[in-house]
Amino acid sequence: MRKLLSLALLATALSPAACGVAQTTTLPAPAPAPAQGGMMQAPAAQAARLPNEVQWFRNSAEQRAAYLQAYRLAGDQIRRMAAGQAPGSWAVILDADETVLDNSQYQKELAQAGTQMQADTWAAWVRRQQARALPGAPAFTRMVHDLGGRVAIVTNRDEPLCDATRANLRAVMIAADLVLCRTDLSTGDKNPRFRAVEAGTAAPGIPAVHVLMWVGDNINDFPAQSQAIRSGSDEAFDRFGRSFIVLPNPMYGSWAANPPN
Repeated sequence: MRKLLSLALLATALSPAACGVAQTTTLPAPAPAPAQGGMMQAPAAQAARLPNEVQWFRNSAEQRAAYLQAYRLAGDQIRRMAAGQAPGSWAVILDADETVLDNSQYQKELAQAGTQMQADTWAAWVRRQQARALPGAPAFTRMVHDLGGRVAIVTNRDEPLCDATRANLRAVMIAADLVLCRTDLSTGDKNPRFRAVEAGTAAPGIPAVHVLMWVGDNINDFPAQSQAIRSGSDEAFDRFGRSFIVLPNPMYGSWAANPPN
């Protein structure tokens, strides 16, 4: 009898009620993680954060490292490729946005306003001429000139915005001999402008040149390339790292239309 009484008292002492634990199926809320150094943040900090892709582009060490790395690779390549070329006989073609010009401030403003890109807000941003140079871009364009080459910027900014674009490029020390904007609003195909640069028909005073390298953040910044190669063999990417130098842009691009996998 004494043994049974002891067991009953022990069971009572170990019950949830006796331990002061509420008998409920609701899970306790997780404690907020530290504001720095962790993957999670308190709700107020999360609400204030930019979208991950804009946060990465504006504030990560990896973004700066990736751009400097790409432009250093491009510089090493162009030194080898330009060896023996006559001065003025060759060129490099670069895209503008997220290749040499940083428009992440515009993306930040869109995120803070809770809006999407629109033609009027984009035009207003371009006319502000406040895009910064991306890491490595000014030094690379100067190197091309020092080696005897020409720099052509081929962008899908519309022609009415081209003067503001040229002014912004000059302000951030991007040394461009030629800036070709989009004149046909029905297409973003850059291939005709690539051919015009090579043929010397793009602008008066710019002769035919041999284009040694293309630099861009979108697959369409490279001749005869499209998102279709994403499922191709490694050989489909053979020119990348050689005459094609691609830069990272997680904020927007033709990739956004690809079906999810």
